[in-house]
Amino acid sequence: MCGRFALDSSLASLQAQLSCPLPQGLAQHYAPRSLIAPGEPVLVVRQEHGRMEAALVLWGLVPDWVKDPLAPGPDGRARPRPFNARSETVADKATFRGSWRHRRCLIPATAFLEKGHRIAPAAGGPFWLAGLWERWIGPDGSELETCCVLTTRPNGLVARLHERMPVLIPAGLEEPWLAPADGPGLRALEPLLEPWDSAGWHAQRLDLAQLSLPL
Repeated sequence: MCGRFALDSSLASLQAQLSCPLPQGLAQHYAPRSLIAPGEPVLVVRQEHGRMEAALVLWGLVPDWVKDPLAPGPDGRARPRPFNARSETVADKATFRGSWRHRRCLIPATAFLEKGHRIAPAAGGPFWLAGLWERWIGPDGSELETCCVLTTRPNGLVARLHERMPVLIPAGLEEPWLAPADGPGLRALEPLLEPWDSAGWHAQRLDLAQLSLPL
């Protein structure tokens, strides 16, 4: 599970990692965030029309085939917007399989949070969470762009805290991850969905009183 993460790097570090222009206006309003939760806008890097671009989207996926993302479910409650997708079943689930094939993305982060711990590289700096994104277009032409984080089995560092952890994409593999793929191309990405090596990472206990949201 990945229900909270941080992006508290400087704008200069962020720009160096993105390797593409920032969304319009972000440079004037960017502020490091130590706690990002589902439903909030998040920065993603994606590929459209053969080129990489950065965008701000909402965390919580809305498939493009949904008739009305604001319509309540049969029980009268708001329909859930999944903020995680299990990598083992992402190719089979109707909610995710289209974006798995054609709309993968990268979400920059400096840590993810689990059970009161901040899990991050010991050396610091941003890394990539593996994500999927969608664009819902309404009858009136309005657009809603959303995303979710892919998860996998935990490694030894995370296993004592939770049974799931986010998929990470190593630096240097951004373009293969983002390129639309099918069949053999998707199978070639499957090793990236496996638990990653925890060497060089640490889990630091947090003071929850300093955070504005529960973990």
